[in-house]
Amino acid sequence: MQRLLQIFGYGLCHQLPERSLFAGGLQLPVCARDTGIYLGFVVSLLLIVMVSRHRRPTEFPSWPLLLLGGAFIGAMAIDGVTSYAGLRATTNDLRLITGLLAGYALPLVAVPIVNSQMWRTVSRERPLPRLRDVLVWVASVPITYVTVRWGLPYLGVAYPLMVVAAVLVTFVCVNLVFVCFIPRFERVTDRLRDAWPQILIALALTAGQLAAAGWLRLFLEGLG
Repeated sequence: MQRLLQIFGYGLCHQLPERSLFAGGLQLPVCARDTGIYLGFVVSLLLIVMVSRHRRPTEFPSWPLLLLGGAFIGAMAIDGVTSYAGLRATTNDLRLITGLLAGYALPLVAVPIVNSQMWRTVSRERPLPRLRDVLVWVASVPITYVTVRWGLPYLGVAYPLMVVAAVLVTFVCVNLVFVCFIPRFERVTDRLRDAWPQILIALALTAGQLAAAGWLRLFLEGLG
């Protein structure tokens, strides 16, 4: 199991044990920061979809929400850059929370793009259009952090498998943008269950990207 997890995340992450989380005696397939990014993406995606209630917003968020999302990503960038530059020390807790913040921000842009390209019927709404929606979204961040940091490890080997699923969901969502640019799939879907051809293609692209990233890392390490 550990070998399979390592192979899965090999092209995505350095996988240093001291910068990674563990559960059930297994190291997660990606580091603490990447774990936060992918799990944060999925949780934020689910919250936005639940708030939208099948209205499928296609407009970008309001400027204040975009700025908040930018600040979330900026927090991760500052933590990563300053720690790698040796200006300050960081911890797995900081890596996880800043990665989680960045992951939360990404669906704010990804959801409208996918909706506008994929669905036949959409709305001219924004994600999280009401203040209370934004407050619930923000309030869920510390809850998700506590759950990911101290709750999920009790699930044992199910935790790293959840991270694998989160990576796949994130890549598939991003790849759906490109798949739906194909005229055959552009704005032709009414229900999620009818989108299986697009999802399968996006999943195949994801498998190819993960394999290519792994081979690239192997090649670069061979040069060293």
